[in-house]
Amino acid sequence: MHNGTTITQFIIEEQRKIEGATGDFTSLLNDIVTACKVISNMVNKGELIGVLGSAGSENVQGETQKKLDILTNEVFLRSNEWAGHLSAMASEEMDEIYEIPGQYPRGKYLLTFDPLDGSSNTDVNVSVGTIFSILRCPGERVCPNLDAFMQPGVQQVAAGYALYGPSTMMVLTTGNGVNGFTLDQDIGEFILTHPDMTIPADTREFAINASNMRFWEAPVQRYVNECLAGTEGPRGEDFNMRWIASMVAEVHRILTRGGIFMYPVDDKMKATGTEGKLRLMYEANPMSFIVEQAGGASSTGRERIMEIAPKDLHQRVPVILGSKNEVERVVGYHAETAAEA
Repeated sequence: MHNGTTITQFIIEEQRKIEGATGDFTSLLNDIVTACKVISNMVNKGELIGVLGSAGSENVQGETQKKLDILTNEVFLRSNEWAGHLSAMASEEMDEIYEIPGQYPRGKYLLTFDPLDGSSNTDVNVSVGTIFSILRCPGERVCPNLDAFMQPGVQQVAAGYALYGPSTMMVLTTGNGVNGFTLDQDIGEFILTHPDMTIPADTREFAINASNMRFWEAPVQRYVNECLAGTEGPRGEDFNMRWIASMVAEVHRILTRGGIFMYPVDDKMKATGTEGKLRLMYEANPMSFIVEQAGGASSTGRERIMEIAPKDLHQRVPVILGSKNEVERVVGYHAETAAEA
């Protein structure tokens, strides 16, 4: 028998601290947890149940979908549409918002999610994850439209991710710090194992896709070159570089030992009219909320991500997040470059 705090117990105890809480939010989080347990089982079994490989289709961003992208998206919809907590959902894998079917009651929350972040890694058995964000539905919630989702990240009620790695973890914030839970497969429960997760303000580790180096803007090139110069360079210290190509895995590493993650805008993106790589609603906002709640910082290089007013459901933005002092250094380099220009 375990002696730890389950995620359900943790959420209920947090709810008790809020005067007038109805339990809707707690029940919604429990439905999300259930969806992530199902996805964890699917990812864990992989080719044993024939879910690896390409689905032969593309999502709204023109990216090739994996079988698991489609299956996990369906799991999230089916797990969260019926209970009466949501007015609508939006997914990275769907062109439009998903309205709650008429046979189900509608609630006061909106849910956005990336059902399987880093899905290209599934075929090579590298860690992937699920990212989610909860917003309040403004005004009447009978039939929310696209405008209801156009809220800046500071309006998030909660955000979290599930990491499907050597063990399955759920990391969650409701605006009162960040806590991590590990799935005990024997009892089917997430147990609190990483309370009050914090990101060190300083780090000597950075994550970036170096194959894009020739396209980077000057501030990013300056920062990375200084890191690569090591003890002989202006920073006077050696840095390690990491790149997993799964944002969930990158952010989780930063939460556990510090670091900075960068997917900046570059000349290649600008040439195609793209403002960034990562999606504001499904990746950048929820991860920024988590990182800031853990004492880190998150920026595009030019502005705080969570203050961006969304213009589109699938809007992309540059992302620079992690240990506060390093993020502020990169932001400072952007400001210096702008001032010189």
